Amino acid sequence: MTVHHLNEILLIGAAVLLVAVVAVRLASRSGLPTLLIYLGIGVIIGQDGLFGFTFDDVQLTQVLGYAALVVILAEGGLGTKWHEIKPVVPAAFVLSSAGLLMSVFITAAAAHYVVGLDWRPALIIGAVVSSTDAAAVFSVLRHVPLPKRVTGVLEAESGFNDAPVVILVVAFSTAGPVEHWYRLIGEITLELTIGAAVGLAVGWIGAFGLRHLALPASGLYPIAVMAIAVVAYAACALGHGSGFLAVYVASLILGNAKLPHRPATRGFAEGLGWIAQIGLFVLLGLLVTPHELGDDIVPAIVIGLFLTFVARPASVIASLTPFRLPWREQAIMSWAGLRGAVPIVLATIPRVSGVADSRRIFNIVFVLVIAYTLVQGPTLPWVAKRLRLTSADGPGAADLGIESAPLERLQGHLLSVAIPKGSRMHGVEVNELRLPAGAAVTLVVRDGTSFVPIPSTMLRRGDELLVVTTDPVRDAAENRLRAVGRGGKLAGWLGE
Repeated sequence: MTVHHLNEILLIGAAVLLVAVVAVRLASRSGLPTLLIYLGIGVIIGQDGLFGFTFDDVQLTQVLGYAALVVILAEGGLGTKWHEIKPVVPAAFVLSSAGLLMSVFITAAAAHYVVGLDWRPALIIGAVVSSTDAAAVFSVLRHVPLPKRVTGVLEAESGFNDAPVVILVVAFSTAGPVEHWYRLIGEITLELTIGAAVGLAVGWIGAFGLRHLALPASGLYPIAVMAIAVVAYAACALGHGSGFLAVYVASLILGNAKLPHRPATRGFAEGLGWIAQIGLFVLLGLLVTPHELGDDIVPAIVIGLFLTFVARPASVIASLTPFRLPWREQAIMSWAGLRGAVPIVLATIPRVSGVADSRRIFNIVFVLVIAYTLVQGPTLPWVAKRLRLTSADGPGAADLGIESAPLERLQGHLLSVAIPKGSRMHGVEVNELRLPAGAAVTLVVRDGTSFVPIPSTMLRRGDELLVVTTDPVRDAAENRLRAVGRGGKLAGWLGE
């Protein structure tokens, strides 16, 4: 490669990124998951598209796909609120394990008996398409005002179920149908246990270190957080554990650890997540050959029908009924089992392993994902409205944006607090915040002008506050600010 080739690659890559960024606007208005637009860009560039670029390196796609999934899961874990998913973790775990296995075998049975596929490709397809996709779920559900319990289950499930699915697809691709199922279940359990343990350890150690170590530049904190998440994946994968579960758990801990410069870290992780999604989907679009898809459209539609209307609802009902979730919530979770990049990436595993009919498996999965994403993504808000599940406390609910910066030498913290529209801190006087001893509001920025407040200063929406706290009361001060933001000046008196 020469500098001239590098310049060409940079020009094409930057152009693709700009087109993809502009396409997000179209996707957000139409309700379509952005993966469809990114896949379309790849198809247009590919050999059957306008530019005729030929790309058929399946192994490179798989490697880059794994790397992108690590970033996507890390971004999803950092953005997941533990207090929202904590009550539903048991339900999400059952849905992403026992429910997943049920969905795999129902879908495989349909592929075998209805479509006529052999058991090996049927089982591979069943395993590949039964997992919900983290990128699709995170991007769509965070713009749909569903109850927190519903979004909590779906986000946790999408973060947990990648790990067992990868193990199943690898097992089916390397050895075909497994003779001793108990051994496969044991391997899955062991890898998941290792993944959870490594994720917990790396996440806790990383959070502890970042909370007690003042780095010389704020821009280093986002890099350190993402590096810790990648360490969790790589260390666990090298130790024969589930790296995908490890990176999600570690990121979940880091994202809820109240680290310094959290908004900057979230913004950095979100940017990396977008790049990973765009690059991955465009690459997958390049890999597919559209003129070969004709014979696989009908089988994909038929398998998708059984997956969407039989396998997914059956797994949801069987998994969540013991937790006494209302039927409306089970219905929306059945419809919100979104697919995306994960199934298409996993469909490259049998191609790399040399499984018979692996190209047909890839084509069926590709068509299925496209067809049912076009149906499920845009109709999800309508289904939620018909089921009367739209929630005021879903996405968009007002919450304070609080950024923390450590003051190592002074043994304190600076909290930058932004009061958003809809916050009940509007109209509260500074002295009515009742911050703990050792914390004080030292500066208010309003309409571009900063001033030092007095106890009777009334706060308004759009204000930015600078709060100085000592280390011992830092968490208490932040909790109190959030409580007032949700409950107003009477927070605490009303059980807030």
